[in-house]
Amino acid sequence: MGEHCTTDRPSPAGEVPTGELTKLGDVDVYIAKPADYPHSPSKLLLLLTGGTGLKSANNQLQADKFASEGFLVIMPDQFGGDTATGNSVTDAGAELSLLERIKMGVADTAKAFMIDMWLARHTPEKVLPILHKVIEGAKEEFADAVANGGGIYAVGYCFGARYVLLLGGEGGNATPQSAAPKDDEESQAAATSGPVIKVGAIAHGTQIAPEDISKLKVPTILVCVENDPLFPDEVRIAGVEALEKAEIEHEVKVYPEVPHGFAVLGDYEDSKIKEAQQLAFGQMLGWLQAH
Repeated sequence: MGEHCTTDRPSPAGEVPTGELTKLGDVDVYIAKPADYPHSPSKLLLLLTGGTGLKSANNQLQADKFASEGFLVIMPDQFGGDTATGNSVTDAGAELSLLERIKMGVADTAKAFMIDMWLARHTPEKVLPILHKVIEGAKEEFADAVANGGGIYAVGYCFGARYVLLLGGEGGNATPQSAAPKDDEESQAAATSGPVIKVGAIAHGTQIAPEDISKLKVPTILVCVENDPLFPDEVRIAGVEALEKAEIEHEVKVYPEVPHGFAVLGDYEDSKIKEAQQLAFGQMLGWLQAH
């Protein structure tokens, strides 16, 4: 993952999160509601973050922004409190001597190693059960919003983007392989189960393979960064070609000269990045609203 997935940009001046931290399905979540909910109908949106996680002010403000557009937003703690911004990742080189830093190619090498270790702790086998708990809890507690939208909408950034694809693809409702039923018939049924979301929107994903895209079964917009090493062009192109062949509704927006992570709410000095961030939000919002 890149720096923008593990550290927050400065929050926009004067903006403070207005949602609430609570639990859903025994998982910590941040919930942002439209001002007129439940008096006016809403649609349920699952927001999956990058490595900065649940307590990031920018992620909370992102949820609030979607809520201001009429969505009831649920942002779960996908990492069990173990965010990529924790000391185990961001301060990986803090206790190293100067000689040790030189030997390791300075602290950046150590940090990259710690991020790899962090990613190894947060695999689909660990993350998907958390998301399924939240989804089942949402179906019970906010059945009105799920019914009003005809299903669950989902938006994902960076790390969270891949999980929107998984939830929207073949086997989206399946138990991860390590915890799958032993019975062959049950395993086969799980492998062929359908998606658990209605519509997807992702921005600058990480760890995405072409098959994550090609297995999609729901309308999805992909907001991407040109020449992004964390979501290579060839991966995107191969996945999109499969979507076109399968006639799955999709849209792709590729942004040049912006950093990975640009679409996550946060302040930038470069006006071009600010404009791209606003445009990307509008495109993702428009996609969700149109479906």
